[in-house]
Amino acid sequence: MISGCTKTEPTRITGTDTIDNTTYTGTTYFVYGFSFSTAKLVSTENSPGPDIVLYVNKENTPYRLTLQANNLNPSFFKVGDFADENAAKAAFDDLKSVSVTQWQEMADPVAPNQVWIYKSGRETYTKFRIVSTVNEMRQLIAYGECTFQWVHQPDGSLTFP
Repeated sequence: MISGCTKTEPTRITGTDTIDNTTYTGTTYFVYGFSFSTAKLVSTENSPGPDIVLYVNKENTPYRLTLQANNLNPSFFKVGDFADENAAKAAFDDLKSVSVTQWQEMADPVAPNQVWIYKSGRETYTKFRIVSTVNEMRQLIAYGECTFQWVHQPDGSLTFP
């Protein structure tokens, strides 16, 4: 008989991750978004689904990347657009507390060197910095990709560690 214990790793509350708008076929068409509370990619077919999903808005030329929430509430607040990576990283790192006056329906447009706040349907908050984006045609399909650095605050406050 062998006995042992299962080591459970705590869910991370910070990281750098990438999502894209690639569509997959399962029971229905779906994409993978990102869940801050579970710190991983999540299919839009899952319940609960992802917190954010990346879309390529084809209404304008050039196409625009947008992040949309999966909670049917205005959930985004743009802290700012910054001149370069160093300025955006400094603003992100220095952002310890924020006061939001008005939430937006989506993060639109999404571009490198932006800092945003996300509010989940459970009233938890995440700050994130857009590190890089890809917005191009691939095999005649509009492709978008977004890499972001993030810090999740699961206690419901707008104060970040």
